[in-house]
Formats: sequence, C-alpha cells, structure tokens
Amino acid sequence: MKSVVILSPAHPLRGGIASSSERLAREFQITGYEVEIWSFKFQYPGFLFPGKTQYSDDPAPEGLEIKQLIHSINPFNWLHIGNKLRKKKPDLIVLRYWLPFMAPSLGTILRVARRNKHSKVICIADNIIPHEKRPGDNMLTRYFVPAVDAFIGMSKAVTEQIEKFNPNGPVAFSPHPLYDNYGDPASYKESLQKLGLDPKFRYLLFFGFIRDYKGLDLLLEAMADSRLRGMPLRLIVAGEYYSNEEKYQNLIDKLDISDQLILHTKYIPKEDVRYYFGAADLVVQTYRSATVSGISQMAYFYEVPMVVTNVGGLPEIVPHGEAGYVTNVDAGEIADAIYDYFSADRKAEFEKGVRKNKKRFAWSAMVETMEMLADTISKNR
Repeated sequence: MKSVVILSPAHPLRGGIASSSERLAREFQITGYEVEIWSFKFQYPGFLFPGKTQYSDDPAPEGLEIKQLIHSINPFNWLHIGNKLRKKKPDLIVLRYWLPFMAPSLGTILRVARRNKHSKVICIADNIIPHEKRPGDNMLTRYFVPAVDAFIGMSKAVTEQIEKFNPNGPVAFSPHPLYDNYGDPASYKESLQKLGLDPKFRYLLFFGFIRDYKGLDLLLEAMADSRLRGMPLRLIVAGEYYSNEEKYQNLIDKLDISDQLILHTKYIPKEDVRYYFGAADLVVQTYRSATVSGISQMAYFYEVPMVVTNVGGLPEIVPHGEAGYVTNVDAGEIADAIYDYFSADRKAEFEKGVRKNKKRFAWSAMVETMEMLADTISKNR
C-alpha cells in the first residue's frame, strides 16, 4: 500500500487549512493510501495570531491518525521531525504552505526528510506571499521553495507566483475542492429556526474570520445603499474578528445600519456551519485581495449563489452571470449586484449555475493531480 504523510495544521487546531487537510486525508484513504497527518504542537506565537484561541472544541475527526509533532520555532524539533520523516520513508510527503513564517521549520524538515531519496514532496500553496505582507516574506519563501519537488496552486494567480520563485520545477493548477465536510445541507426552515432568524427577511452571508483584506467594510457600505435599505434584507456576519473590531463597529454606527445586520462575530463550530449556508440566499465575498477562498467552495457545496470581487482566483471560481456576480472592489458595484439578485429574483437561475459548476471541484481531481506530479518527479530524478 502506498503511503502519504501530510504536514499541515489539523485538529485540535482550527481553521480552513486544518479542515481541508483532514478532508484531503480522507480522499487519500478512499484512493487506497495509508495516511498520517503530522500537525503542530506549537503553531504560532501570540503576535502572529489575532484570534482568541488557536484551538477548536469540535470533536476529533474519526478515522484519521493525527499526530501533534511540529514546533514552528524550535530548530532542534525541525531536525528531529525531519529525521523521523526520513526514516519513515512515505511515498509522498504533502504539505500546506500559507505563511512565510513557516518556511524555516518546514523547509528544514523537508531538507532532512528528502535524504532518504525515496519520498516525493508536493506542496499545496494556499499562498506563496500572504495577503498581509511582512518584511522578509520573499527571503523566507526563497529558502522554502528548493526543499519541495513539485507545487500545486489552487488559483492561477498563485500558480503564477510559484513559477516566479520556482521557474524550473513542476507546477500544476488544481482548483480548491469543495468543502463537503461540514455536514449535509440543512433546509431553509430548519436553518432559520436553528439561528433564530425571522422568515420575513432574506439573508446575505459574510462568513469566516474577519480580516481587513476580506473587505467587510465594503459590504457594510453597500448595505447603506438606499435601494437595499428599502428591501427586506439582513446581512449575517458570521465569524470571529481577526482585526480591529472597534473600527468595524464605528463604521456600522456611522452608516446607521445596525438594524440591517445580524452579528454572530464569534468562532462558528463545525456542526453549525451548515445552518448559516442553509439560511443564506446569497454569499458575499467582498475581498480587497485574494488568492483562493474556501468560503466559495462551501457555498458551492451548499449550492448558494455568490457575489465576489474581481481579485486573485475568485473570478475563476464564480462565473459572472451564471453562479453569481463578479464586481470590482467597489461598494456601489457590490450594492448593484445584490439589488439585481433580489429585484430580478435570480435565485433559481443562479442556483442552477452553481449546481453546474460545482462538478469542477472534486477531491479526486486533487489527488489525481498529485499522482501526476509524483510521476513527473520520478522521471526527473
């Protein structure tokens, strides 16, 4: 049996990368691999983590072997884990790269592990350079990249970034698969009851950790549009603040839109996610910058049309006028899209487009891409 070790955050660490890596592990199991996830016993120092806690209270995923091994700032740990991985000799080492802060630990672990001359290293790059840039990002990424045999970019924008850092290595594009591991769809009625929402309103959903690059301020400004004020609409903001909460509250007060909002600004447990999407008529992602977003893939799974801004890989994921709208990074255009959706009653039309396009995002395609890259690595050695 072929074997794979996934180096990634995983339970009890929380967040989209952890959840999607757990789902990837299940797909490898379905394909016939022996799978382990090697996660972090220490992931971030406090100054890099703006939330309340890095850990989830959700139950551990059943049937997955998750080991908390990696210490992100202890070089002795990096050497120890690298040697442990070298001796284990998995056929594949698959890892996530989303923040240059992780470059020294992951780059060192991989350099040691590859001495076994057997394991093939494939990196899924969520970002090569992060949205919120810091000094040294390029230097750290340049240390990391040579430790990898091949890369997968989940948007064309990230794929192009990888090619700048790694012009000669194998790079493949494979779109972010569906998030189908947050529970089956819940009915509209059940979702409203669960969340205590009034059925006389229609609901927009802004979902996920609130960071400045995600442009919640633009959506709040759009909600102040006189056309939207006159509609029976409410915006659900569901997710914990990872940026200055006071700034957003001041904007809400200035725009005088508090009665149009339902603020669930806390961490949303996995078992509740399906109700937020079940209640939503439209998912709105007003990002100022982006590569890919797992929120789009959640919306696809729950078959909810979307509004996204024309940044990064978002337009690749949401065909304009078919599965939703692509607007410029502009509050007026966002308001135009929302108004058109509800005034022209496009829900059924766009839901059909979502169902058509969701077929592009199978987890099996991601594993097939990795196996193709593994073959390429073998030929190049």
